[in-house]
Amino acid sequence: MSAIRALRQLSFTSSRALAAGSATRSAARSVLAARVAPAVASRAFSVSARRLGEGASDVALAQRLGEELKYENEAAAPAEPEFLKAFKAQGTWAIEDTAGMDEVTLIRKFGNEDIRLIFSIADIQSEQEPEFEEGEEGAENEESEAPLHSYPIRCSFSFTKAGASGALTIDAMCQEGTFVIDNISYYNDAKVGTELTAEADWKRRGYYLGPQFDTLDVSLQDEFDKFLQERGINQTLAYFVPEYAEHKEQKEYVSWLKNVKDFVEV
Repeated sequence: MSAIRALRQLSFTSSRALAAGSATRSAARSVLAARVAPAVASRAFSVSARRLGEGASDVALAQRLGEELKYENEAAAPAEPEFLKAFKAQGTWAIEDTAGMDEVTLIRKFGNEDIRLIFSIADIQSEQEPEFEEGEEGAENEESEAPLHSYPIRCSFSFTKAGASGALTIDAMCQEGTFVIDNISYYNDAKVGTELTAEADWKRRGYYLGPQFDTLDVSLQDEFDKFLQERGINQTLAYFVPEYAEHKEQKEYVSWLKNVKDFVEV
């Protein structure tokens, strides 16, 4: 995603114009005018910019933002992407996505359990260009074998049960069609384990987060994998998460372009 990080330098047209105008004055005053002209022009420009609410670079910046916005709108898919239609048609997970926020929540019911998955589009990273140390042919082969979404996205799962006071949470990394579990935590107070508040986050820092998942006995890891698979936390979901993250990031980028452009033009 491209971003405009610098504005063009202010022109000194008004300074030169004022200096040229002073040449028609008397010889005695023209010397003095030439000395003070840059300061006067700078002051005049500063006052003008504050009064009009715009700077010399505003028009160029707004135009460039408009060009980028037009390009993104023309390149955007005309309707809801097929992968999203197919996911919704399954009716397993409900998507909670608030415009302007970088986090996405998926929720579902499973028996007496409420399951929640949270991930953020902030984890999306630009793909690195392939290295050509082994020749172009080798690089091309590596590129063709690389997965469509190779960057990792952090995911947080929470499980609560009706009639139970505690909560189970799982921290994992979603990458290349799989969820790699980091740790599994249990909280006696479900609110502490699931609430998205600063107070709850502060309390969680003092809790035991559980062992590293890969240090557990292999048979126990397998049972946890079955536990997740049965609840729809599987390869299908692991492919959906990065696809939706890219979809949302693109929408947020287009919205950002429009909002910034509108602000600059006011």
